[in-house]
Order: sequence, then structure tokens, then C-alpha cells
Amino acid sequence: MKFSVAIATYNRLDLLRRAVESAMNQTIPCEVIVVDDGSSDGTQEYMQELCASAGEVIYYRHESNKGHAAAVNTGVQKASGDWIKFLDDDDYLAPNCLEEMTQAIALRPEAVICSCMAAQVDEYQVEISRTPITGSGKAFYIPQADIHYGMLLELVPFGTPVQVACRRDAFLQSGGWDSQLDANCDDIDSWIRIAQFGDAIFLNQCLAYRTVWSGAYNYKFAFAKRLHTNIFMKEKIYHRVNEQYRDQIPALEDIKQYLHLHWTIAAMKQKHIQSAFKLMIPAVFSIKAWQLLLSAAVLRRSPGKSLPISKIQLIE
Repeated sequence: MKFSVAIATYNRLDLLRRAVESAMNQTIPCEVIVVDDGSSDGTQEYMQELCASAGEVIYYRHESNKGHAAAVNTGVQKASGDWIKFLDDDDYLAPNCLEEMTQAIALRPEAVICSCMAAQVDEYQVEISRTPITGSGKAFYIPQADIHYGMLLELVPFGTPVQVACRRDAFLQSGGWDSQLDANCDDIDSWIRIAQFGDAIFLNQCLAYRTVWSGAYNYKFAFAKRLHTNIFMKEKIYHRVNEQYRDQIPALEDIKQYLHLHWTIAAMKQKHIQSAFKLMIPAVFSIKAWQLLLSAAVLRRSPGKSLPISKIQLIE
């Protein structure tokens, strides 16, 4: 099994260096593919020099800016590995990330997608928070029939690109990333579709680092747009939930109202008070929405508990 690390970048040379080095310094060999989406900050010169001296580093350049999703799609199309590790240019990997994923995937060949814990760090690489442990054990898998149920209830989140790897053929079969979403849940939309083709693996190890800062792609979207896209993703997941779980999931309208509360709180935390007030009506009056919000909070604060999915299997 061979991994290709696909890095999309645009005018972030200083951050790109860190991302590329983290991919090149993996404890197992891998292919590193950097897709430059038309940068004008010296990225091209840096990558050309690097490619001249490094064997497994490949550079592709879009002459005009096509967007984040298009750059990711180019990286996967040009990759030679049978597994793709996604990596945004402002994030970076632990040295043993690919090795740990490889070992887990080898024990579950039916898997098409793999995710891990990540630390959220600031611009100075100081840890702010960490995604919680999910379930028990070092790693576990969930059969395809159970994945969308877990995604809907936020029991088995795949996370951001720095956490996720997928099988290249499943990515291509799913149609790749949607440029109409471009950096606003284009990754989650992809995970939803890839999960149609096989099992999921989750590693309870912190193997990735996500930078939380004002220059992140998703910060350019208004809270209302992020909410509406989040609702769109939940609708997609809802209709893919296996029939055996239909009587165990909340009504779609209650989920939508819960998301209104979730983004209201997110807006308030970032002191966008006016946006928060617009998002909270009428969800603030929904008892079901508050119950879902409380359940989600309890889940996040109770790492290590077994997931309520009957077929979850530990990977020894």
C-alpha cells in the first residue's frame, strides 16, 4: 500500500514549508504532491528548487486560481498512491501519521476512509484543544451500513482534511470535491459520498495538527452561509442513513433547529452578536433542539465511552 500526500496551496509559502516538511518527514516512504493554485508569493520557485533535490516530491501549478476544491482534485488525479492523505497548507502531520494509518488499514482491507484525532493549534503551534477520543481502543472500524447514522448524530466525525485519508479509487468514483462548495464543507461533502463504498477506520491517536487562525479558508464565509451549508450536509447524510436506524434518528426539522443553536453559540464566541441573534430564531424556542445541543455537549465531554452503534469493532 502506497500513500500520496496531497497538499493544495495558494499564497501561503511560509506555512506551506511546514506542511511539506511534515509530509517529507514521515516514518514511512510516501509521495508528496503539491498543487499550487496560481500563487504569486514565491511558491513556484520554492517548489521547483525542492523538486530538484527531493525524490518523492511532485509539483503541479494552476496558471490561474481555480479554488481549493479544484486544487485538491488535481492532486488526487495526479497521485500514484492507492491511498490519499489530505493536507491543507496551513496544517501539518505528526511524523508517524501515515505509519499508524497504514497499520490500521492493513487490518481492515474493506476500509475506504480513515480518520484520526487532531490537535488544534494557534499560529505559534501552541495547542488550544484536541478532538476527543471516540469509543474505546487504539483504533476501530465501523461497517459502511453504520457510517451515515454515526455522521448524522456526530458520533463518528471524519473531521477536517488534516485528519482524513481515503482510498484513491473511492475518491475518484465519488466524483471528487465540489467546487460549488469550495472550502465551505467541500471536505465533509466528499466524506459523505466516499462512505458509500466501504468501511471507516478511526484512530484514537493525535496524528495531525490543525491551525486555527483568522486566515483559515472557512473564516471568509458569513455564519449564515456556514449554517445553511451545514444544514445541506445534514440533509445529504439524513437521506443516506441505513433503514435499520430510521426509527432511532431525530426528525430532520429538529436537526436543523439544533444547527441554528450550534451556530448561534459559535457566532457569540467570536463576538458576532448581530449574527447570533439572527441565527437563533426560531430555534431558541425548540425544546428538541436544546435537547440535541445538550446531548452533543455531553458526548464531547465524555470521551472513551462506547459508541451506540451495534457493529463497532476494535482493531487489535
